[in-house]
Amino acid sequence: MIGRRVSAWIAAVLAPAALFAHDFWIEPSTFRPAAGEEFTVSLRVGEHFRGEPVPRDDRRIRRFFLVSSRGESPVPGLPGSDPAGFARADAPGLCVIGYRSERSPVTLEPQKFEKYLADEGLEAVIAERARRGDKEKPGREVFSRSVKSIVVAPGARGPEFDRHLGLTLELELETSPAAWKADRPMRFRLLYEGKGLGSALVKAISRDDPDHTLTARTGRDGRAAIALPRKGVWLVEAVHMVAAPGDAGADWESIWASVTFEIP
Repeated sequence: MIGRRVSAWIAAVLAPAALFAHDFWIEPSTFRPAAGEEFTVSLRVGEHFRGEPVPRDDRRIRRFFLVSSRGESPVPGLPGSDPAGFARADAPGLCVIGYRSERSPVTLEPQKFEKYLADEGLEAVIAERARRGDKEKPGREVFSRSVKSIVVAPGARGPEFDRHLGLTLELELETSPAAWKADRPMRFRLLYEGKGLGSALVKAISRDDPDHTLTARTGRDGRAAIALPRKGVWLVEAVHMVAAPGDAGADWESIWASVTFEIP
């Protein structure tokens, strides 16, 4: 009986509609492990940086990996488990965890789809739906996740604080968290297929003040600047939407990017 209940709970958590309706991020057990320390890697889905666990489902994972000064290695884990993976900081310095999911389909009622587009700053899609006469039609979409998390083992020399992972949609830090100042904006760059993505809405949320979301639009080069008012753990996120490929069985494809990191 307990096993059936757990299986049903996992299925409910992993349902595409449930996953789609919220933000998605990587949450390591520590952002500052000691060199040689093992730590866990959890996946979270929720809103306003409050999340529920997403148990590991290898059918939904395209890539789940860690990149450090020693190269790239997969993040292993047990099917159906939370945390979704395990990692080790083999040496002092930067460890960047990446996760790329497979596509999942979802269909939303017209009003809900239009609201979601507005909330995520996707006005170009709203305009295109209106031009097509689709405003009162359900939103048929496939979505995927393209997320990362920055972990630093103290003791390394040098200024490295982020690394390009080659994710389809990727948020990169261009300001070191170690150089943070409350009165100076931190700079980010949003890349789509390796190129700067302009006019995208970027959101930043503090774990210590999750009800307050800071926003900025990227310029033509994909860069955005946001003044983060406090230290601690931050989630920065963005969504990009394009016309779905012909074999997707949908009208639109969205890719959700996020990066989590700590300002020490």
